[in-house]
Amino acid sequence: MSSDIHLPPDCFAGSGPPDLDLAADYLELKAVCAKDGRSYSQDIVNTLELAAEQDFLDVDTEMKRRESVADDAVARMQSRKNALMMAYPFELDSRGETISFTAERPTLGEAAYLVSLLLSNLRSVSQLLDAFDGHPSKAEERTLRQFFQYIATAAIAAEIGGRAWSFGFPRPDGSGFLTKLKEIWAVLKDGTVGPDDSAPRYIKDDQVDVFACREPNDGLPGFLLVAAQVATGSDWDMKSIRHHVAEVFRARWFTRIPVTQMLPYLVIPFARPEREFRDDVLKMGYLLHRLRVPRRVHEAQKLDANGVKIEAFDQLAKIAEWTRIYVERVRQT
Repeated sequence: MSSDIHLPPDCFAGSGPPDLDLAADYLELKAVCAKDGRSYSQDIVNTLELAAEQDFLDVDTEMKRRESVADDAVARMQSRKNALMMAYPFELDSRGETISFTAERPTLGEAAYLVSLLLSNLRSVSQLLDAFDGHPSKAEERTLRQFFQYIATAAIAAEIGGRAWSFGFPRPDGSGFLTKLKEIWAVLKDGTVGPDDSAPRYIKDDQVDVFACREPNDGLPGFLLVAAQVATGSDWDMKSIRHHVAEVFRARWFTRIPVTQMLPYLVIPFARPEREFRDDVLKMGYLLHRLRVPRRVHEAQKLDANGVKIEAFDQLAKIAEWTRIYVERVRQT
């Protein structure tokens, strides 16, 4: 089935920089789906060679270009491993030629990576799985997005070392918007929940998917407080809530406005090019992406073990089991 994973050659043509994250995802997905759990850097060279539709004046230069894409994709994977450590579900051999999938029974961090990898390459986002028989169904796509909501909640908790609530709709406890907001602010104690007369009558989550804080045990304001949006679609870069949490959310839903500032986070399953990341942060605020989220999920286990409340944390083991079954399924097809 791994042969159905498609590397679009147009992403590596022309004078612009090649999409190395896409190339790295290609090798990772091939390893996940291969019956022996392996892919090879040479797969990129072979795929780009087969896709060539013209005779190059300088064949040697073109071959070196393809090999450079493969080498740089492997280097990108190594940088992922360096960033994520035990949460990265792949190993590379010493020569960078063989990529092995090592998460037959995924840990929570590895499962977070696999969910992120799939979400990054759904047909609505990427071309890699266009012809893939094991592409998640529409129902599974919805499941993956819900999974990532729970993953993001755990990741944000670990990011600040504190408590977190899964506030995005539908909420795990089935609560309504104001009911949940009042529950959270009963802990935070800074401000009084109460909608302004002009506030929308029917609201799901008003763009906030996760709240998290370092619990203010003294009951005083001025603590670390995060409001996060979770974005899994191709329009993720339009989802910043920086202005909304600073100027709209508090004025809309509180009769006594909190003085504690909410740090605006965006949590995405995508891997972002280093050359673009600074601009991402300038536009979005704080950003958790695929090179951070899985490791934070791994770290959240210690918080949970120490009694820090992370809403929906119990769902992560179910997510890991889902990814295990999914890998088994695609390998049998």
